[in-house]
Amino acid sequence: MSVGHTAVTTPRTGEPVTEPVIACDTPQEECGVRDVLDRLGDKWSVYVIVELASGIRRFRELQRAVPGNISQRMLTLTVRRLERDGLVRRTVYPTVPPQVEYQLTDTGHSLTHLVKALADWSIAHRPTIAASQTAWDAAHTEPPTTGAPS
Repeated sequence: MSVGHTAVTTPRTGEPVTEPVIACDTPQEECGVRDVLDRLGDKWSVYVIVELASGIRRFRELQRAVPGNISQRMLTLTVRRLERDGLVRRTVYPTVPPQVEYQLTDTGHSLTHLVKALADWSIAHRPTIAASQTAWDAAHTEPPTTGAPS
C-alpha cells in the first residue's frame, strides 16, 4: 500500500449508515456482477453497444463509427465476445464477398438503458469530478526539487 493510501475511510459521526445497493450472501460471491463488468469494462464494448443501439451495422460501418480507430482484429474479438454473451446477433449473408451484419439482441437493447444512465450520470457529475481531481492533484503533488541529487 502506498504512503498516500494508509488512512481508513469510515462514515462521519452523525452520518446515516446506508445499506449496500448490492449485497451478496457471502464475501466470496460476486453476485454475477464480475462477468458484466469484465465485458463492459473493456475499452470497446460500450462503444459497440452504443453504435448498434441505432440499428443494424455492417462490419466496416461499425468499425468507422466506433471512436478511437479500433483495429479490425479488436472489433472482431469484441463483437464475438458480445455475441457469446447474447448481446449481439451476427448475420452472415451468402454473397461474394460474404456480407456480415451485427445488431443488438433484446438483451443487448435492455442494456442500452443502463449505458444511457451511466452516460447521463457522467455528464451531470463531470464538473464535480474534475474539481475533485484538481484539488486532489494539488494536495498530492510534490514540489519540484532543486539542485543536484545527493
